[in-house]
Amino acid sequence: MLKREIRKWDLVFLIINSVIGAGIFGLPAKAFALSGTHSLLAFGVCAVVMLVLILVFMEVSSRFDRTGGPYLYVKEAFGDLPAFAVGWVLMLTRLFSYATLVNLLVIYMSFFSPVFQEEWMRIVVIVVITAVLTGINLIGIKDSTKTTNVLTIAKLVPLSLFIIIGLFFLNVEAFDFSSPPPMPEFANSALLLIFAFGGFEAGLVISGEVENPRKNLPFALMTGALIITVFYVLIQVVAIGTLPDLATSDKPLADAASRIMGYGGGLFITIGAIVSILGTLNVQILSGSRLPLALSESGQFPEVFSFVHPRFRTPTVAIVFFAFLIIIVAVVWDFMGSLAISVIARLLIYLLVCGALIRLRKSQPGADYYKLKFGVPLAVAGIAATVWLLSSTKIEEITDMVLWTVFGFMIYGLHRVFSRKI
Repeated sequence: MLKREIRKWDLVFLIINSVIGAGIFGLPAKAFALSGTHSLLAFGVCAVVMLVLILVFMEVSSRFDRTGGPYLYVKEAFGDLPAFAVGWVLMLTRLFSYATLVNLLVIYMSFFSPVFQEEWMRIVVIVVITAVLTGINLIGIKDSTKTTNVLTIAKLVPLSLFIIIGLFFLNVEAFDFSSPPPMPEFANSALLLIFAFGGFEAGLVISGEVENPRKNLPFALMTGALIITVFYVLIQVVAIGTLPDLATSDKPLADAASRIMGYGGGLFITIGAIVSILGTLNVQILSGSRLPLALSESGQFPEVFSFVHPRFRTPTVAIVFFAFLIIIVAVVWDFMGSLAISVIARLLIYLLVCGALIRLRKSQPGADYYKLKFGVPLAVAGIAATVWLLSSTKIEEITDMVLWTVFGFMIYGLHRVFSRKI
């Protein structure tokens, strides 16, 4: 049995850490290029959508106190096959988010030396960082959460200074709202920002290791969401108001900091970005490795993945297996190649969890859970918002997602066949 050693504020830090990763260090420029100053509105729209989804997750998660998160919710609401689809897609989000972030980490490290632009060095960095974080997670959940807490504080400090100092250097003429962007471009910018706002579900996957999850999960979700939204909007305000060539910048926060504080400011933000990415990578391994465990405990993965180390009380086989997969994915896929799959996968999960709220209210009306006021209308609104965002995806991105989903069902089918023979 896993230990419940994640406390209330540990969970808040974990959620903040899993959401504020590398996206905010690069996506402000992409969003501005698509919708200009109205990218602030795109941030606002995205924040509202994520708030609706988080409220839905607050109710659904309060029904469960075991490891698995959205996988368990959908399993209880719709059965084994849809649950496996969600479990597999959840694993894809962790795999491809990790690949996206660790490759971006290597790009940031090239600030210090061009050797990090070499392919062999990229692979070495990916393997070494993954091995270190895997070791931390194998030792125990308490050590992993301590690492997460430290890295969360370390990433918020440079972002806070960037905001505080940047607000004194704003050029108010940069905020031009006179000509609204075309709706397709605005929708695309909102879709991109899902990557920056997504990831809060990582705190739900490990609910089997959270103290009093029915009370602490709703608190952590709402507290984390409010802190993240404030940071994101203010960061975008500073980026627009201090960096004239924001639309063409590869490292918008570092470039803006360099304009405000000189080379030292850019260096400071670059270091902050590296620390931020490391923190999020740690959360990806922590939450992603619990998915094979949850699938195994439900009989949809081989029983060996349910093994828990007798001393450290961590799912050893699941952690090592997941680390092996993420090294492969991170080496093969680059930053942009893995970003689209991660975003689409997250939206599909959010859509199904919204459906789970409606289904569980009908099938388990008398259960003990946190009942959200206007829960069903909010779930319907969440479904509509995710469908709108998914409508902005490209056909090749959808094709990639379908192929990965089919691959997952092939594994599921093979396991069912061989388990019956045994």
